[in-house]
Amino acid sequence: MIELPVISSEKKEKPQRRPDWLRVKLPIGKEYAKVRKLVDQHKLNTICQSGNCPNMGECWGEGTATFMILGNICTRGCSFCAVATGRPTEYDAEEPKRVADAIHKMQVKHAVITSVNRDELKDRGAEIWYQTVVETKKLNPETTIETLIPDTRKNWDALYRMMEGGQEVISHNMETVKELYRAVRPQAKYDRSLEHIKRIVDAGRRAKTGIMLGLGETDEMVFRIMDDLAERGLHVMTLGQYLQPTKMHHEVIEYIHPDKFEMYREEGLKRGIKYVESSPLVRSSYHAERHVNVPI
Repeated sequence: MIELPVISSEKKEKPQRRPDWLRVKLPIGKEYAKVRKLVDQHKLNTICQSGNCPNMGECWGEGTATFMILGNICTRGCSFCAVATGRPTEYDAEEPKRVADAIHKMQVKHAVITSVNRDELKDRGAEIWYQTVVETKKLNPETTIETLIPDTRKNWDALYRMMEGGQEVISHNMETVKELYRAVRPQAKYDRSLEHIKRIVDAGRRAKTGIMLGLGETDEMVFRIMDDLAERGLHVMTLGQYLQPTKMHHEVIEYIHPDKFEMYREEGLKRGIKYVESSPLVRSSYHAERHVNVPI
């Protein structure tokens, strides 16, 4: 088990229970019911369901859904993530058309597409990424798209190919502050992820990232990553409460109060980040349909 770095002389007690502000309303509404019926009828897979996202009802009600491509086995072993780690075997050249068809059947207004890391592939899965966006736009010309892309390990040709399909938002999650990378993202590098953001911005695209709070970070650490992201021209940032998926994963060190999330939102805006979503239940795709209008 990976140990957290020492970040304070004061030892924080492990939270005993989830606070009231993390309670989730049951999903309701005609739009939600319609999407849920289509998902069940066509046996479609969404991260919204498999990840037990607390905002599923709200997002589906707004016509937003998140899809995962390139299989469900990841080559990384991040301590916060419940996706299985191993050597992937799935590679389906027809997947882009199937995803586009699923989005069409669900009548999705805004689609978020993400994937596992595919470090074993020479192009990191870039061609499937590109074709998925192209096919989705072809079949669903009115649907806007955000792609939440993985770390390409400095394969910048792969990154640029992932960006070429015509999506409105390109996201790459930092996940946590620099000081916690070894504990939370042992196979990733903080500066390398920052470079992804910089290259997205430099290519003239709308750049987005997200981090989790409650892993043991301090205010100073959060301000530092905001400064680093603002320096690279980031457009959209999301901050949400980390929730431990199983006992085998990284513990929740602290439940962050909504007032502190609001303070972080204001600090992000002060630093020049144009749009900041910050509250306990925020996830990468929360209010994603709003981010397509953030000025570049």
